[in-house]
Amino acid sequence: MTKVNRDIVVSEALDLLDEVGLDTVSTRRLAKRLGVEQPSLYWYFRTKKDLLTAMAEAAMAPHAAAPLPTPGDDWRDWFLANTRSFRHTLLMRRDGARLHAGSTPAGDLDRIRRKMDFLLTSGVPESDARMAMLAASRFTVGSVLEEQADAGSADDPGRPADLPVLDHESAFEAGLTLILDGLAHRTAMPVASPAGERADGHAAQAP
Repeated sequence: MTKVNRDIVVSEALDLLDEVGLDTVSTRRLAKRLGVEQPSLYWYFRTKKDLLTAMAEAAMAPHAAAPLPTPGDDWRDWFLANTRSFRHTLLMRRDGARLHAGSTPAGDLDRIRRKMDFLLTSGVPESDARMAMLAASRFTVGSVLEEQADAGSADDPGRPADLPVLDHESAFEAGLTLILDGLAHRTAMPVASPAGERADGHAAQAP
């Protein structure tokens, strides 16, 4: 029997994903690939869902290894770079968006907190920072999901000749810019204050 460990199982599962696609990944196929009996995989993962969760986390390794923001960084440039890194990582694996969708990045919570702290320190309101990060994440997953589902459709003989081919990267960049512009606009808005007071807390004087 081939000696395996958890990391080898996940690595081979991701390679299998790239070869056959998410719908065809199974513990039976994986066990055959590893040269082990199928029940032996339950030593590492009790259910297929547990395996998929581990695969999703491992697939995010390139994005998780990206440098965290530093106090001197421009938050707008970082927001763009962070979202682009996420998209690039999803595209590295076949059906990467489907694999990631619904997963909980338990091993990435500390990095997420540090990213949020950076935005808050940069002057982005907390509620807006949270919603912008969520919106960018879901927009990216949806964009990659559509892009990966559309792979090869341009060569489909049944495709209408007058149907334009979508430039997925350009569409993604346009949508990302809209999200960033909205966040930048809200960040630049003056903080609401009670009537008769300025934002700095002092009484306002009549002109």
